[in-house]
Amino acid sequence: MRTLLTLTIFFSFSLSIMAQDITLPVPQRSGGKPLFDAINERQSIKDPANTPLDLQTLSDLLWAAYGFNREDRRVVPSPLNKQELSLYVVLKEGVYLYDAKTNKLLEKVKGDHRTVAGKQDYVFVAPVNFLYVVDKSKETGTGAYISCGCAAQDVYLVSASKGLACAVRTGIDKDAVSKLLKLDDQHEVIAGQTIGNKK
Repeated sequence: MRTLLTLTIFFSFSLSIMAQDITLPVPQRSGGKPLFDAINERQSIKDPANTPLDLQTLSDLLWAAYGFNREDRRVVPSPLNKQELSLYVVLKEGVYLYDAKTNKLLEKVKGDHRTVAGKQDYVFVAPVNFLYVVDKSKETGTGAYISCGCAAQDVYLVSASKGLACAVRTGIDKDAVSKLLKLDDQHEVIAGQTIGNKK
């Protein structure tokens, strides 16, 4: 009986420290506002509400940023198809890496680390912060910046279509993020993006 109790406690503890990945709903790949309406309404809104986004909305945003729309081809351009970007997602519950192939968020760090995701106050309360990280070993000139700019604009357009607040940012403590994510010297944060509901 004691052995069974010990095993139960150990198993429960093991589950509590295991990574809690998030399986995302299938992203919406059609519909929304007409393209020119979304472009017309695109703007930076730096005052998001401190309310969570639903998983469907998050899945749609992630797919638009860095998902696949063809076999092994991203929705954004990638010179020589190097796919040198990684997309990290900072939520209240933890920090995750977006795995577009499996449509999952892979937990990397537990807990609320929004204060590391940027230097602006609105970053700390927003429900979602994206961090775009480049693998410099794959980099081709300014390719990563082209991919990142296109990804950020896609997120802006989806946000405009869904009536969300959105702002892209370069104000990031790169050393703090690198330490949090345990990035090596070949990986660098190049931009962040904050998304949330409008107040």
